[in-house]
Amino acid sequence: MIRVSVVGTGYWGQNLVRNYHSLGALKQVCDLNPSALESVEYAYPEVRVTRHYTDLLSDPETQGIIVATPAASHFHFAQQALEAGKDVYVEKPLALEIDHARALVELARKQKRILMVGHLLQYHPAFLYLKNLVTTGELGKLQYLYSNRLSLGKIRREENALWSFAPHDISMILALTQQLPMEVDSFGSNVLQESVADVTNTFLRFADGLCGHILVSWLHPFKEHKLVVIGDRQMAVFEDSLPWGQKLALYPHLVTWEDGIPVPLKSTVQYPRLNPAEPLALQCKHFLDCIESRQSPNTDGEEGLRVLEVLDRAQRSLQATARPRFPNPHVEAAALYGKNQR
Repeated sequence: MIRVSVVGTGYWGQNLVRNYHSLGALKQVCDLNPSALESVEYAYPEVRVTRHYTDLLSDPETQGIIVATPAASHFHFAQQALEAGKDVYVEKPLALEIDHARALVELARKQKRILMVGHLLQYHPAFLYLKNLVTTGELGKLQYLYSNRLSLGKIRREENALWSFAPHDISMILALTQQLPMEVDSFGSNVLQESVADVTNTFLRFADGLCGHILVSWLHPFKEHKLVVIGDRQMAVFEDSLPWGQKLALYPHLVTWEDGIPVPLKSTVQYPRLNPAEPLALQCKHFLDCIESRQSPNTDGEEGLRVLEVLDRAQRSLQATARPRFPNPHVEAAALYGKNQR
């Protein structure tokens, strides 16, 4: 039986602990917070807990390490696990620096270890169905795609909304297009904190002319997790915040040309039947299967590196397009407005 251990039991780490325990694969849990470990001991008394990461690395029964710590520490924990000969699953993003991500990919290759990144939505039944529609050509030629990942919170101070929310959407878009964008332009607004963007809009342009954009925000009145894919045969909407029966909607709309004028032909929306499985459970099971079969994960280190490359280009664009804030926005903006009116 494959056995894995988890480091980090924060908001998302708890979900990973729960799923790997349900799969019968959880050996140890590591965290610096004593109360967090007490909660694990109470819920899963047969699981060993520790405050020392070296206990996971030196355990001969632990074949895989699950890294669910803050993003800034992903590289550090993943590197140590790979050097210890463990297969590694890292929550997104793989690292915060491209050089670190490349180093992890190379180290995994050298050590002949599995390296998997937690791009959860690539394991969602609705996205898997959508991806198959694109692969088989049922959507036709892709013409445009965009995503909105919006909600109120969780507001972070160590990373902006782009790095917190956009990796999921970048991962899905790259999986559908099977190519890296030629151009990446990003714009944002620092509303709550001067150096942290709360809202960003990233525009992508690909070599074949396909375009798309990604809008993310944690300062939004309602939750919306939507991916829209426009093909010349069908249009699809993946909205994860809706009930299972409505998560994936297909619109067989067409556009014809009459006397040189485009004419839309609307059709009735269709909702394909999906398997209501928990995406995280499917993702965790996939990691265990890869450890056993030694096959590369769907979201391996190379895929995580590609996502990081797009993120890095978006961040550079975001910084280049940043505008200085007025010391007192109300006074200075009002003065500027009055000056322009004279």
